[in-house]
Order: sequence, then structure tokens, then C-alpha cells
Amino acid sequence: MISSMTAFAREEYRGELGVMSWEIRSVNHRYLEAFVRLPEELRVLETKVREQLAAKLGRGKLDCSLKFKPGTAAGTELHVNRRLVKQLLSAGSEVADIIDTQANLRPFELLRWPGVLEEQERDFTPVTRQAMELLGLTLDSLMESRQREGRRLGEIIRQRRQAMQTQVDQVRKLMPEVLEKVKERIRTRLQEVMDELDETRLEQEMALLAQRLDVDEEMDRLDTHLAEVERVLSANEPVGRRLDFLMQELNREANTLTSKSNDVKITRIAVEMKVLIEQMREQIQNIE
Repeated sequence: MISSMTAFAREEYRGELGVMSWEIRSVNHRYLEAFVRLPEELRVLETKVREQLAAKLGRGKLDCSLKFKPGTAAGTELHVNRRLVKQLLSAGSEVADIIDTQANLRPFELLRWPGVLEEQERDFTPVTRQAMELLGLTLDSLMESRQREGRRLGEIIRQRRQAMQTQVDQVRKLMPEVLEKVKERIRTRLQEVMDELDETRLEQEMALLAQRLDVDEEMDRLDTHLAEVERVLSANEPVGRRLDFLMQELNREANTLTSKSNDVKITRIAVEMKVLIEQMREQIQNIE
């Protein structure tokens, strides 16, 4: 199935862990290149994220970002460092004895002391698990979007391919008439210079001219390449590079046809072929 490399997907999770959302933008690129942006507390996921992207996608320039706002289940729990508080109280009492006054330490004054309140180390395992599950859903959505766009591109290429096949068939129909006109011009010219020509040289020139005008091989190769384009469009695998190669081959044959053309109609058809090939190539640049 044809997949475009241009797509966008966004998926969001809301629950007791908080709110998180993945956004993935994809554009065409020769290879798979991913830019990943993660919250600082989830940077540990970067390697897994890249592995999952590579497992799902073959080509494209990706911009992936994860946003996360912790919920109550992922909130920070504060704990009092009892040992430090006791040490502070003891030190306060000792100072009060030295200066002969009453120690009057208030609880909130103690809380301002560095180290009295400690953050319990958070377990991000549920959050990372949810983030990777959400990434999978976002990738599925992205691939669906790429396939929808790919089907549209495939139809455009098929239309151009069919138009080019029509042009090839038209050349085949015109060639007998074109060759006959060329032969007639040669016969007329020969009548004028018959006495001056060597018979052997004449045969050689005729053979060379026939070879230069013969486009049967080019037509056969164009038919073969166009049939291969249709086959590739129906393949269930990434086809962008193969289609690009076929466009090069089609363009080569169209150029040869132009150089061999000895007729205005054939030249115009060859130019139209090159236009159709370029239109297909433009669409193929976006195909994975």
C-alpha cells in the first residue's frame, strides 16, 4: 500500500496520571530522520521512542514532541526529615541555654530550613508506560493519515501513467505514416541525385537512416516501464525509491524518442511524455 511521507497526528491522554499529548509531524526525506522533544523527567524514553519510530516508519523527516502535566497520582509527596528537626530543636535549646533565654521555635520556621522537607523519589514507571502506549496510538494515527494521502497520490500517478500509455500507443500508430513520409522524401531526393550516388554507399546510408528512425525498442521499453509502474503501485511495501528509479528510466526513453524524432507530431508527443513524467516525479517525492 502506498504511503505518503507528509502527515500529522496528535493523541492525548487525560487521567489520574495527569495530561499528556503526543504530536508527530512528518514530511518527505530521503531517509528516516527524527527530532524528538521530551519533558526532562521523561528523557529516559528517547531511545525507546526512536526504536518504535524506526519499527513503524521507513522514510520521512519526523518532528515528535511529548507534553506532560502531572496529575495527583504523579504528584510529589513531601516528608519531614525527623532526624534533622530533632537536631535543630536540640541545637536551639542549647543556644537558648547559652544566652539564657527561652527557645521558641515555631514549626513553620523549621520548615524553611534546608533539608527539613524532603521530596520522595517519584516512580515514573506508570507514566512512562502510558507515554509509550500513547505513542503507539499516535503512530497508528499517523500511518493511517499517510496511507490516506498515499492513496490520493497513487490515483494521481495512475492517471498520469495512463495518459502516458495513451501517448505511447499514439506514437506506435503514427510511426508507419512517419516512416513512409521519410521514405517518400528520400525517393524524391534520390531521383535528383541518382547518377551521382554509389549503389553500395546508398544502401549504407539507407540502413543508417532506418536505424536512426527506428523507435520500436524505445516503445517496448516504455511499455515495460509503464507496466512496472502499475505493478509497483499495487505492491504492499514502501515503493518511493523504486518509482523514482522508474521515472528516470521513462525519462531516458522519452529523451531518446525526442532525439530520434523526425516528425513534429512525434516531437510534441515526446515533450508531453516528459511533462507527464515530471508530474509523476513530483508526486513520488512524497511517497515513502
